[in-house]
Amino acid sequence: MKKNGFTLIELLVTFVILGILTAIAIPGFARWLPNYRLKSAARDVYSNMQLAKMGAIKANADWAIVFDTGASRYLICSDKGADGSWSNTADNTTEKTIILSDYESGVDYGHGNATKNATTTGGALPGDDISYNSNVAVFNSRGLCGGGYVYIENDKNTSTYAVGTRTSGVIRLLKWNSSTANWE
Repeated sequence: MKKNGFTLIELLVTFVILGILTAIAIPGFARWLPNYRLKSAARDVYSNMQLAKMGAIKANADWAIVFDTGASRYLICSDKGADGSWSNTADNTTEKTIILSDYESGVDYGHGNATKNATTTGGALPGDDISYNSNVAVFNSRGLCGGGYVYIENDKNTSTYAVGTRTSGVIRLLKWNSSTANWE
């Protein structure tokens, strides 16, 4: 009489092979994850700039992204409130708040190993890693915005991204290439 099933030896061999594969995969995954989270944060900044631009066009009014380096966050605001200032966010109409630490892996404002800013002139990097006036990117009702960039990095210092606008309203997402010392 034939019995179907697995023997204990077959199960043990299977678990040993799975254990070895897991031991090989975990270090690679641990190196990949921080860069993935940083890239995700950079893409979200880009998408949220698009959101603010489209919100301004749709509402026929100014919208802004207020970068708060002290709290490692940024806010998308559709009205600057009674005080008439985007920088004082207490009375702004905030559409969305993004906290950089929610991405984990040490994602924060910073320029990592980048040696020049992302503008075509490539000058010095801003001290607080935001080149917008008063750390506010304002989109008008035509979708135009003053030029500037926000720089983000992770605590592994492996990559740096710059997300910003040209005065024409074009939004750009750039990555620092250490080997060529340029933004791409």
